[in-house]
Amino acid sequence: MIAEKKDIRKLSKDDIRDFFVSNGDKAFRGNQVYEWLWKKGAHSFDDMTNLSLSAREMLNQHFVINHIMVDNMQQSADGTVKNAVKLHDGLVVESVLIPTATRTTACVSSQVGCSLNCEFCATARLKRMRNLSPDEIYDQVVTIDKQSRLYHDRPLSNIVFMGMGEPLMNYNNVLQAVEKITSDEGLGMSPKRITISTSGVSKMVRKMADDGVKFKLAVSLHSAVEEIRNKIMPFTTNFPLTELRDALQYWYQKTRNKITYEYVVWKGINDDEKSIKALVKFCKHVPCKVNLIEYNAIDDGDFQQADEQAIENYIRALEEAGIVVKVRRSRGKDIDAACGQLANKS
Repeated sequence: MIAEKKDIRKLSKDDIRDFFVSNGDKAFRGNQVYEWLWKKGAHSFDDMTNLSLSAREMLNQHFVINHIMVDNMQQSADGTVKNAVKLHDGLVVESVLIPTATRTTACVSSQVGCSLNCEFCATARLKRMRNLSPDEIYDQVVTIDKQSRLYHDRPLSNIVFMGMGEPLMNYNNVLQAVEKITSDEGLGMSPKRITISTSGVSKMVRKMADDGVKFKLAVSLHSAVEEIRNKIMPFTTNFPLTELRDALQYWYQKTRNKITYEYVVWKGINDDEKSIKALVKFCKHVPCKVNLIEYNAIDDGDFQQADEQAIENYIRALEEAGIVVKVRRSRGKDIDAACGQLANKS
């Protein structure tokens, strides 16, 4: 009797080659299957049309492909697409296709729920159920690439790990997914088109630098005043700003890659002169740019978008200090697909 079927995507190419040889077939069949799994994104062994019927039946007897399914898809008036993605065990995460005139970006999730407790984020209100596997992360990208080609007539150009979860709390799986995404045997995307966003897990920033990663780094900062940061992001008491600063300096020293700071300005929280001066000072520690992000409400009144004048004050102070700053207007708000809104409402 055959044991419980294993997900074939947990096997390396050599493992699959060995499987065929041990079952009296040619090793190159493993190469063909591996290409179907990763380059062509096959969801079924029956799709592998250059394999014999007997080879496909043998695969079906021994293995499964635990691919994701788009359980619900919503399209925004601005062209943004939000996917409620059902995993093989019935849990759901969300991923988003964000189109602009020149690019299409996939915003992917790395955890079911989130490990952290940022007060302003809908995802943080969900309990972390588990980490996503490399295959589940990869599948989100493949799905959004297909949607980009279908709805915008162009391939996916960028990937941001800014969906549900803290990517650096699922470090090994995220790195394996990136490896597959950038591999010639996978999607062949340039690592320079991939950004990993962290809420400030400083020890993992150092590890990334030591591991010699090639992708870009973004930090959800939101305040460079310790008391404010600890209040709106309580977990940061374990990762103080001095530690984060040192880790980011180490990152730049090792990678020579600029940091992007993601920063939301809220009324009555961080819209004052003290907060502006603190951010400018923090930005001077390491080459960086700042994205000022429009806040997207999550059904309570504790956090409100700051007045336009406060945004202008930030822009002026940063530009006067020679720091590149951009205002990022949110997309997909009408379908709760904007930054901080992913909460599996569907």
